[in-house]
Amino acid sequence: MDAGCPRLPDTVLFEIFLYLDHADVLSVGLVCQQWRAVARDEFLWKELFYRYYRVSRDVPRHPGAVSWYDEFQRLYDTIPCVEVQALKEHNDQVLHLSFSHSGCLFASCSKDCTVKIWSNELDISLQHSSNMRPYNWSYTQFSQFNSDDSLLLVSGVFVGPHNSSSGEIAVISMENFTLLSRVRNKPYDVFGCWLNETNLISGNLHRIGRITSCSVLWLNNAFQGIESENVNVVKRLFKIQNLNASTIRTVMVADCSRYDSPDLLLDYEEQLSASSTCPVFDLGSDSEEEEAKPKLPLEPAIQELPDAGGVPAEHGLQQLFDDIMEGRVRPAMTETELETEVAKLFVRNRTKPPEPNLLPTDSNSKTKYLIFTTGCLTYSPHQIGIKRILPHQMTTAGPVLGEERRSDEFFDSLDHVIDIHGHIIGMGLSPDHRYLYVNSRAWPRDCVISDPMQPPPIAEEIDLHVFDLKTMKEVKRALRAHRAYTPNEECFFIFLDVSRDFVASGAEDRHGYIWDRHYNICLAKLQHDNVVNSVAFSPVEQELLLTASDDTTIKVWRSPRAVRVRQARRPRPRKLLFSWLMNQKS
Repeated sequence: MDAGCPRLPDTVLFEIFLYLDHADVLSVGLVCQQWRAVARDEFLWKELFYRYYRVSRDVPRHPGAVSWYDEFQRLYDTIPCVEVQALKEHNDQVLHLSFSHSGCLFASCSKDCTVKIWSNELDISLQHSSNMRPYNWSYTQFSQFNSDDSLLLVSGVFVGPHNSSSGEIAVISMENFTLLSRVRNKPYDVFGCWLNETNLISGNLHRIGRITSCSVLWLNNAFQGIESENVNVVKRLFKIQNLNASTIRTVMVADCSRYDSPDLLLDYEEQLSASSTCPVFDLGSDSEEEEAKPKLPLEPAIQELPDAGGVPAEHGLQQLFDDIMEGRVRPAMTETELETEVAKLFVRNRTKPPEPNLLPTDSNSKTKYLIFTTGCLTYSPHQIGIKRILPHQMTTAGPVLGEERRSDEFFDSLDHVIDIHGHIIGMGLSPDHRYLYVNSRAWPRDCVISDPMQPPPIAEEIDLHVFDLKTMKEVKRALRAHRAYTPNEECFFIFLDVSRDFVASGAEDRHGYIWDRHYNICLAKLQHDNVVNSVAFSPVEQELLLTASDDTTIKVWRSPRAVRVRQARRPRPRKLLFSWLMNQKS
């Protein structure tokens, strides 16, 4: 044993471990021979891991980990929690961040009405800034690079006649930063998204009644000004009825092609089955025998009307009016309730049925899901709608209004609906598009909504839900730590992002947060001076994270390991040493 190092029982050493910082624990093997012996003890590291991080013991080790010591080191050394740079070129609230797929560039949107494009090199630097005020924009709010990083979609709030506000999407070329096209987008918090390299999705809203409307989702060609004389540059995708003042918002596209080979399986039983068997079966099934059975379509969780005994909608509508006129409706309906009931009856026989067999059965399927927030009880978004986009719908070729519709297919139905029972304030996909992460602020348990214009109060604590898009089921318990304080009617989006191993989110409590996806634990809080609106991991380096805040700054965070590596690569300054030598000679 090393001189001066007393012999302690392993149990005492273990208790000392629990009171050490991460760095002390990881370097403890350098202290003496006894520490080094303990550091090789896998059982002690396992006990330390569970107790230090307060992880349930039924949670297995990360499938990619070699040892518990390596896991402890990973959760200390690879979390992007060290601030290395603060970017202050924006002069108002920074609302959104997005990386290019190569990780070489990222874009930022702000209340100062600019979209800025940054170069991600050794030190991040501003490459270009586009001011959208000349196009009557109030501010920029969202951006997304297309799949080959040649185009940037920028979404903003557009000021129309009589100061009415709507949305608009602009497409910017990354070759020379020129504006290629502009597309109206209503409401503005549809945001918009890319469907493929050259086509993007926007929205429009048509009022039918006081609280009833119709959302139309359009497919747009990015090169509208160039190609509009020769081919169609726009096509209607879907037309969906909205009840009780709800609308479609926050559209995004999920690619189903990687569902059978995700980066990280979140279901622990699936992890074990995937690692213990050589053949690859459907990870959503429980056995090989079940895999061999024909798959039944997943039943959509769509709000259905009470059974009318096969009565046609027109007869049902007439019956409703007769009941009202003769006083047979008890209790008396309000004007809002009457409008909703009429809208339901009207749409019953005028809606195209949902697509059968929503879940993809072919691992090479080119099917994509259109995912968006919606609702059925009130105007605040409390449901996630999912609509399958078929291959023939992924181009603007064909009739502008899409396929010819019969009178009984005036509206499109949703293929699946996920009810959140709370106000949705953020959504993000895992890199493999297998899992959907959702920020929400819960409603009170067992609350009843009697007026769609007065949604229930929402919790300050934010729940981060996780849904498996292959099974359409929630997996794991909701992640918690972050908070928001804005009331329901003023609630705004808190953007989140997901990397291979981590998930991060902003919050109104002046912090960004990072969780481990496998262990479901909060790993870091990243401080700002105001609300953190958006976070973004580098898609090629998850140890780099950006956070954007109302304090007008973008902060750059790297892991302790990345900081050490970058410092080792930097050339040491020699100017001071040279000056000292010259002074000594003189």
